[in-house]
Amino acid sequence: MAEGDVAGMTEQHAIAERVDARVTGRVQGVGFRWWVVERAKALGVTGWVMNEDDERALRVVAEGAPHALDALVEALRRGPTAARVESVDARREPASGEHDRFEMRRR
Repeated sequence: MAEGDVAGMTEQHAIAERVDARVTGRVQGVGFRWWVVERAKALGVTGWVMNEDDERALRVVAEGAPHALDALVEALRRGPTAARVESVDARREPASGEHDRFEMRRR
């Protein structure tokens, strides 16, 4: 077992949390999903981002260390340059461990 492992799980997975966030505003057609994928990968979180049916919203589900999720939610509040974020509704949950990377999904 590697250093930092807890009963066969890495330290990151042992303390992982999940964020389920809905971002509203001018967030579609401005490269927001690509921007989220880059930020999430840089922060080492897994999950996905997808446009909602509502043309003014997208959803982000991410799992990882609490500090990385905090940073991702703060980034969502700013968004890329062309976006205009009106609100971010984010809730924390226990991590499911179902994701092995961060990806963009399509409806």
